Amino acid sequence: MLNPKLIEQIFTAASIQRWNDYPRMVDLVELDKQAHKFIIAYLLAKIEGDVDMGALIEVGIFEFLRRIVVTDIRPDVFHKILQKKEKELNGWVLANLEESIDKIEDGNFLIRFETYLNNPHTFKKERFILKAASYISTRWEFSIIYQTSQFLNDIDEVKKAVEDEIEDYYELIGIRKITLNKKLSRFIDLSGRLRFQKRWTQTPRIPETSVLGHMLIVSIFSYFYSKKINASPKRLENNFFCALFHDLPEALTRDIITPVKYAIEGMDEIISEYEIQKIEDDILPLIPAHFRSEFSYLLGLYGEHKKDEFLNKINMSQIKVVDTLNGYNEDRYNVIDGVALKACDKMGAFIEASLSISHGVKSKELLRGREQILKSIQKQPNINGVNFYEWALEIEAYLGDSPQGSRST
Repeated sequence: MLNPKLIEQIFTAASIQRWNDYPRMVDLVELDKQAHKFIIAYLLAKIEGDVDMGALIEVGIFEFLRRIVVTDIRPDVFHKILQKKEKELNGWVLANLEESIDKIEDGNFLIRFETYLNNPHTFKKERFILKAASYISTRWEFSIIYQTSQFLNDIDEVKKAVEDEIEDYYELIGIRKITLNKKLSRFIDLSGRLRFQKRWTQTPRIPETSVLGHMLIVSIFSYFYSKKINASPKRLENNFFCALFHDLPEALTRDIITPVKYAIEGMDEIISEYEIQKIEDDILPLIPAHFRSEFSYLLGLYGEHKKDEFLNKINMSQIKVVDTLNGYNEDRYNVIDGVALKACDKMGAFIEASLSISHGVKSKELLRGREQILKSIQKQPNINGVNFYEWALEIEAYLGDSPQGSRST
């Protein structure tokens, strides 16, 4: 579905350090910043109400890919370069990514990417919302940096510059709400804390990824899956944001690994009930009322006190779980491809393990985990014409170090 080289490039964002010229109490990496940015952009867009969500998602992915290429260029230097050498910089970005993306949608994704880079007048509102979301995410990071940098001579100048920039985005209702430091700010803080929770905590791994970064990886996979099956605009939007928020409750419950959940009969049900209660008490009240039910749908809540974001669902107002989504590919059905999103989630975990193994960090937990995930994917390899198992084998072959050599499909 995606070129393995592109996947490797996407995961480099987990190694791109931010604020690396300042002392930091925790690692701040680009992947987490981009994930936080998408979450904030969703809130701002829904509050505005007249935003092309498909364009917001795609423009956000374009910006993410460009940021991967420019890597360590400081934002102020990057903006200076854009002012004087934007065409040349964009050409360099495309040259670095072309081999990885030229086959996606028979080349149409690359064409749209090039059009976006070369025509700054397209999707003005969506660009502006993403820029505002990027600023809020950066400001959140700076609040961490400031705690450990107050001894530096220029830190108060940086603080003033960061604080003053918010005025550039006051035309957005959501930004004005955030400045009041009420419910919306608490939600942004809650989601941002997921960057402190690391995946695969029982074993060393390279690159190390957070729960927040993993959420974005899964949502990007869901976007390309949705494009592959020619999903309707609302279906694509639902899939992307359902994936983006699929681990959000872990900000309150922390990650509980699968073996622990099922170690004692009935434990998974207790955990699920507690998770639902925390969502209803501590997350949903932070969401503006006019899209709270939609957000609840994305989190996987349905029926009488039930939750499962990885079920195929239709009809947000009267949620129905279905085995097949054939015949429902219209916006009016509000489809969520839960089964496919679960496959995207598994692929994220499979690649996390495989990348670390390819880097030489290959603990027993990673080797065993990779094999178990691959077997799980093999049980339902093909979903709506997308063969996740073949995709996993392609990635494994690209990264090398397969314990069983070549595999048959």
